[in-house]
Amino acid sequence: MGTTPRTGNQYSIHHGDFSAVVCELGSKLRRFDYGGKEVFCSYGPDDLTPTCCGYILAPWPNRIKDGEYDFNCKHYCAPVNEYHPEPRNNANHGYAYQYMWKLESLTENSVTQSLRFPNLDGYPFDVTVTATYELNDKGMTVTVSARNDGDEPAPWALGLHPWVANGKNGETSEQRDADSAACRLKIDADTHVTVDAGLVPNGTEPVDGTKYDLRKDTLLTEQPFDDAWTDLEHAEDGTVTAVFTRPDGKKVRVGGDETVTSFQVCTGTGFPAIKHPAGVAVEPQTAYANAFNTGKDLIVIKPGETSSTALFIGMLD
Repeated sequence: MGTTPRTGNQYSIHHGDFSAVVCELGSKLRRFDYGGKEVFCSYGPDDLTPTCCGYILAPWPNRIKDGEYDFNCKHYCAPVNEYHPEPRNNANHGYAYQYMWKLESLTENSVTQSLRFPNLDGYPFDVTVTATYELNDKGMTVTVSARNDGDEPAPWALGLHPWVANGKNGETSEQRDADSAACRLKIDADTHVTVDAGLVPNGTEPVDGTKYDLRKDTLLTEQPFDDAWTDLEHAEDGTVTAVFTRPDGKKVRVGGDETVTSFQVCTGTGFPAIKHPAGVAVEPQTAYANAFNTGKDLIVIKPGETSSTALFIGMLD
């Protein structure tokens, strides 16, 4: 019997009241704590990751309809891994979470890992991804860079999938829904992305006068949400920020730099307890679902070039 956990080597980092554990598998953020208490929903080193918790979503976040797309005059097929409930038939959340990453550096407050994508039918592009998690006085930065070492352009989009803890840890799915409904979320976004029955985008609509208007600090009583918001308000420095407020008054900020164009929010409403983290997923993305087909906000990395995104997570006073 092996002694290495199923999620691979565990890299612990610390700074002040913040601590985190990053896995070798998928370079996933398995724990993120402040003052010894969960900021993100955590799970054990041998556990099956619940509902994409802590994933780096690359080379695409969210869904590709039917797992098929055309790029640069060629057709590609990625494995469909979301087919329930019908009529979903999607390739969801990319490949990065499936592989063991290579450790590049480890310090007291930071860890860097890398992954060179294999030559895959659904993504044959020679792209190497590097992810650095670094703790600081305000929380954590996550810097993800994708370098194209191939001889042809590569499509690229990125997301991060933290489940922000509601601070309650209810035992049943119903209790977790109720606990999250007592939380508040603020996203300065003017537009909601509409979807079809397979959760593939089919249009957009203004948030004005709808339950999707989260521009004010909004109670999450109108669940379920498994939706994307775009047309974000950027600060003067180009950053975008979502603020999640727990019933105990603690505020968690999640956001990123000017490359972030949308947020996906999933409440997990009605999920079975084993697949229902005690919190809400607040996911910064450089593009929302099906970008490999629509081209909306899709990044194209030319040979020899790199695309980088800086994300952040932390506490607000």
